[in-house]
Amino acid sequence: MTEARILRRLLLLAAALLFSTAATAQIVEVGDGGPGPVKAQHLTAELTSLSPQVTPGGTVQIGLVLAIEEHWHVYWINAGDSGEPPHITWTLPDGVTTGPMQFPPPSQLPLGPLMDFGYEDEVAFPVAVTVAPSVKPGKIHLDARITWLVCASVCLPGKAHLGLDLNVVPGPLPSPPLVGALGEALGKLPKPLPANMSVSAVGDAKHIALTLNSGNHQDGGEFYPFDPLILQNSAPQPVQPLPDGVRLFLTRDQDSTALPTTIHGLLKLSDTEAYDVTATITPGTVPPLPIDVKKITNGATPSTITLWGALGLAFLGGIILNLMPCVFPVLFLKGLALVNTSAQERGHQRAHGVVYTLGILVSFWAIVAVLLILRAGGRELGWGFQLQSPAFVAVLASLLFFLALSMAGQFEIGLSLTSAGGSLAQKQGFAGSFFTGVLATVVATPCMAPLMGAAVGFALAQPGYVTFLVFTALALGLALPYLVLSMQPQWTRVLPKPGAWMETLKQFTSLFLFGSAIWLTWVYAQLYSKDGIDRMAALLACYLVLAIAGWCLGRWPAKWGSAIAAVLLIAFAIALPLRKIRVETLHWDPWTPQAFADARNSGRPIFIDFTAAWCLSCQVNERAVLNSADVDTQLISSNYILFRADWTQYDPAITQELSTLGRSGVPTYVIYPAGPKSNPDLLPELLTKDIVLRQVKKDVQTGESSDTSK
Repeated sequence: MTEARILRRLLLLAAALLFSTAATAQIVEVGDGGPGPVKAQHLTAELTSLSPQVTPGGTVQIGLVLAIEEHWHVYWINAGDSGEPPHITWTLPDGVTTGPMQFPPPSQLPLGPLMDFGYEDEVAFPVAVTVAPSVKPGKIHLDARITWLVCASVCLPGKAHLGLDLNVVPGPLPSPPLVGALGEALGKLPKPLPANMSVSAVGDAKHIALTLNSGNHQDGGEFYPFDPLILQNSAPQPVQPLPDGVRLFLTRDQDSTALPTTIHGLLKLSDTEAYDVTATITPGTVPPLPIDVKKITNGATPSTITLWGALGLAFLGGIILNLMPCVFPVLFLKGLALVNTSAQERGHQRAHGVVYTLGILVSFWAIVAVLLILRAGGRELGWGFQLQSPAFVAVLASLLFFLALSMAGQFEIGLSLTSAGGSLAQKQGFAGSFFTGVLATVVATPCMAPLMGAAVGFALAQPGYVTFLVFTALALGLALPYLVLSMQPQWTRVLPKPGAWMETLKQFTSLFLFGSAIWLTWVYAQLYSKDGIDRMAALLACYLVLAIAGWCLGRWPAKWGSAIAAVLLIAFAIALPLRKIRVETLHWDPWTPQAFADARNSGRPIFIDFTAAWCLSCQVNERAVLNSADVDTQLISSNYILFRADWTQYDPAITQELSTLGRSGVPTYVIYPAGPKSNPDLLPELLTKDIVLRQVKKDVQTGESSDTSK
């Protein structure tokens, strides 16, 4: 079972490593240090507290609240067969300490042959904050860096930067009520076993019988071990109600040899009653099971899928994978190649089919090799996990878009990356067929065919040779349709003779690749919480440059000059979405009349940026000037209050303010020196660093002079 806990989610990152794409997923941090809530992928994170106040020498309960999308989950402290629990790293003021993050009782979350322990819908993790008696009254800030893993059929890591302000006040303070998600979690936390209850355990080579003596009849219960290496998590837990308690029959981990001396875990009797229990395990004969274990399941157990069953599911899943939008164009165009080469020697066609199959097999075997190598690393990945890497998504989307241009008829590249074309085999020989198989594996990575999930889950929970066999079956299923056609080329006679219909159908098939590129563009934007729109624009610009490269190849076909120009354009295009975008360091508050009026009375200078998303000059000024390091440093050091008046959608208050300033559109930039009666200074529409820096310094001096004169 230890291998199952390591391997469940590794497949597509391995593909990324193999094919020179991003090797690790980039995790984008959400939040700006405030309490939230902040939206991340598939969940919302927030820091909350039972009370905003705490006394010197006192303790207050705060908590991390995660609101999780339907069908997704996060993990308990022992995640089960896979996964990682949330984690908080605190930065605290002197004299302030936090206790460990506490975990409410989890639920069992079966997935194929595996069993995870975690939470769905919403969960709060309480944390006790203690303030030393020496801490003086006033505001304190708790800074938290939070990481988590949120999973469904795939797992996505996430992280957030949150924080919470508390007021230290003289005591005493009344006890706060247990309300909200945090209050509910505190009420459900596992309790120490009461003095009037006891727990005992008897173990043999395969099972442990855990008996709770509570003095009352109990109908059910679930046991969650804190030690991940004692029990087989996915095994059923038959329950025997007793007049004075309950007995649970637990299955030992199949990799466990010696009987443990103790067992420590959480005994959950109901949604509102759970206990932290530790029992000494007495070697002996486990009492007879009340019913057949095989008839009690928490989901699919290892016995529900045999090796032969997994091989069959993988093989059928590989066949169905050919019909997925990502893979179908490859098979379709290889079929057209057979139609065009039907006059070739049959043995030659069969050889191409074998080489194509070998390309797929070698690719899958390489993936399995990487999986087995990464076992010891404890990586938690799965089918589609590499799509968390923005670089991988951008490269794959660009590849599909460029291939779609070729299939739509913009240009012919002979041996395209899909190994398609009427005379491909003749032009490129066996190398073309082999690398077509390699590419078929790569473009299959965003897709999950029916039946694959159970087979892959089974494979990743088994020894290495079983993993190898299952993925080999999957590869053979993927290769089967073209292999069969190449072995029996006469079957292609049912198709019309080569002609114009082939070009029309090929162009129609390009729609699948265009659709896949559109979907990956959306995925790429979702990987960035703050600047997703800007990132999407960069990827769209990449598509534009790729289209220019395709035009060069179509306008001057089979010319060295056009090929070199296309290669340079493609390299430039790929660099656009991969380049690092400078993160905006300044904090701009939304402009409102009330916020502006309050700022005028603050005694600080004010800078207002009237802008709109559709204003090209605005975007150029912001990126080239306002987001530059020199201007940022000057604005921060001069203690400016920064407002951004966003006119992307019509706002009558912003329109009125522009009219007051004598302007009728954007961009408009205005600086108010410190003081409620200072006159505004308008900057030109086209900014330079010198213009902004000079005016910023001047208005700071104007404000200081005004203060001195008073």
